[in-house]
Parts: sequence; C-alpha cells; structure tokens
Amino acid sequence: MATMKDDGVPSGDRRVRRTRAALARALLELAEERDLSRISVSDVAERAGVSRTAFYDHYRDVHELAEAACTAMIDDLIGFLPASGPDPKGEGPETLAAFFASLAGHAGLYRGLLGPRGSAHVTDHVRRRLAAAVRDRLRREAAGRPSGPAGSPEESHDVLAAFVAGALIGVASDWLQRECPQSPGRMAALTWPLLSALDPGGRGDAGVPA
Repeated sequence: MATMKDDGVPSGDRRVRRTRAALARALLELAEERDLSRISVSDVAERAGVSRTAFYDHYRDVHELAEAACTAMIDDLIGFLPASGPDPKGEGPETLAAFFASLAGHAGLYRGLLGPRGSAHVTDHVRRRLAAAVRDRLRREAAGRPSGPAGSPEESHDVLAAFVAGALIGVASDWLQRECPQSPGRMAALTWPLLSALDPGGRGDAGVPA
C-alpha cells in the first residue's frame, strides 16, 4: 500500500510521475541528437538514470514513450493556436509564431512522429486537438454576433475547424521534415494570411448550401 506524505499525494504516485518525467526528458534530449528510430530502450534508461526494468514498468517501447511525450506537449501547444479569420488585436501572427517555435524546440521528436513513417495515433491526436480548439473559438465568436441566415452554423464550423487543423498539420509536418528552413516568425508570416482569408466572421457561412 502506498504511503502518504504531507501533501496528500501517495508516494508511489510521485515516484511514477518522477520516473515518467525523467524518461520523457531523456527521450527529448536523445531525439535532438539522433533519429527516433535509432534510440533504444537502453539509451533512454541510461540517460534517465533508471533501469530497463523501470522503463518497462511504464512503457512497452520507445515509440509508446514518444507518443506519450508528444501528445502531452501538443496539449500544451494548443493554447498558442489562433483561430482563423479576423484578428482585431493583431495577436494572430505572434501566437502562431509561438506555436511554430514550440514545435521547433523539439523538432527531432515531432519530425519522427508526424513524418511519413510516424505515428497515426499522434497525428490523429494533433488533428483532433487542433480542430477542437478552432471549433471552440468559432463558437465563442459566433455567440457574440447577430444571428445570420436561418440554419445552424455548426456544420460550417466543423468543416472549417477540420480544414484548419489539417492545413496546420500539413504545413508543420512539411516544415519539420525539411529541418525548419524558415524561422518560426517567418512561418507565421506565411501561414497567417492563409488562415485569415478563411474569415469565420459570418461571410464564410453565406455561401454554404443547406
């Protein structure tokens, strides 16, 4: 039975978190030194200062660890994502640049998992999280506008959110595979006008047939 410390968290749970955090840090470091396919369980365990047995207590293999680390970081990245359409505060390019900068910060890992031989699980997770973030923002923006033509905007929101998510994944993956030849700021400058042109401010829904 796990013991409890003053903070009320079982010591066993803290050990699990510490071990997983150490393994994730080790993998991120190694992924910047070599391709993901060339990183072994022994490499990660040695870098993390744990045994191979401890590694296998938490993950089946390096790929599962990479997926866990990548999806956790993606969840943090979503906060950087601006919605498409009008940007009255002028924050879109800056937040999009932060998104690309975060990808570049762990380019080795993202390159391995979002590339042609990467993880379908991670790609789908990224797509769904990006689409959900865009969809939520579109709904908030729509709630503050007068009602448009009869009919629910949900369908157009779903299509636009899926389109934006797919486009960003494609652009980011291509950039990573080419080893980030443009800076994050330049990528934001190139990408933001494309997203802005989608304009979810009401005009884009008018031409959608019922």
